[in-house]
Amino acid sequence: MKAFEYVNALTPTSAAGLLGENGRYLAGGIDLLGEMKEYIATPSRVVNVKNLPESKTLTVSDGVLRLGANVTVAGIAAETEILTGWPALAEAARDVGSPQIRAVATLGGNLAQHSRCWYYRQRDLTCLKRGGNTCYARDGQNKYNAIFSGNPCISPVVSNLAVALSALDARVVVQRKEGEASLTVSELYQDAWSNPLAQNSLAPGDLILAVSVPSDGRKSAYLQMSEKSDFDWALVSCAVSGKIEDGKISGARIVLGSVAPVPLVAADAAAFLEGKPLDESSVTQAAEIALAKATPFAHNGYKVPIARALIRRALLKLLV
Repeated sequence: MKAFEYVNALTPTSAAGLLGENGRYLAGGIDLLGEMKEYIATPSRVVNVKNLPESKTLTVSDGVLRLGANVTVAGIAAETEILTGWPALAEAARDVGSPQIRAVATLGGNLAQHSRCWYYRQRDLTCLKRGGNTCYARDGQNKYNAIFSGNPCISPVVSNLAVALSALDARVVVQRKEGEASLTVSELYQDAWSNPLAQNSLAPGDLILAVSVPSDGRKSAYLQMSEKSDFDWALVSCAVSGKIEDGKISGARIVLGSVAPVPLVAADAAAFLEGKPLDESSVTQAAEIALAKATPFAHNGYKVPIARALIRRALLKLLV
């Protein structure tokens, strides 16, 4: 990797000031250091934000879970209150990487991680997402790529936690030049839907500070399918939530991961389920609705039946 300056930030404000024109934030470092070793990212300065005040705090107050951006993925997976109150989030955290990675990877880093597309990660190519003219995955090896996209790039979002947090109606606190902003998960990623250069809606200098997750009586579940049982990204993931009363669901949310540049909210499928009993018939129809507009490529059509199965299984899990 290229030489760089390394500085420690003591406050979020100072972190932004230290970043300079070509700096990057460092927390767990899982994604950034990999990009730097491959010369995909070449920051002139790395700003350590691991020790920002309250960034490692996990609290539950008045039914709201608040997580600092530097809470580790392992901490999320093991926290008893999350396991009981927001199980989809704990389940998503449990499926991130390996135990060693989960011990150092952070919530903020998981949300902000960049593309895993082979063509983006190939330092000898300049694909569309890196400022080139071509999405090589479209006519190349697209086994792991998106089956929904609003732009020519078909690199999917791979954050497990983003999928679960979206289903739980979480909000992400981001420090921006104009002050703190509270974004939904959809807002955090919306730029990636239409802009092939974007992986999320964070501008240079933006810093994720915390995430808040409400508790309103929802049940939730998360499932994913990977090629390997451990230490692997999801081929497809699914998080669901909703209120269950007498076997019927209300306020359903269905979110798919690794199938689009954003955590894909299946709003039409959720609307179909409103007030209906959760049974094989209703969840099967919901799954069909959610996948109706999928446009798979030569090597990733398998994602459609996997996504259907995960939607059905996750919804029925809410009855347990």
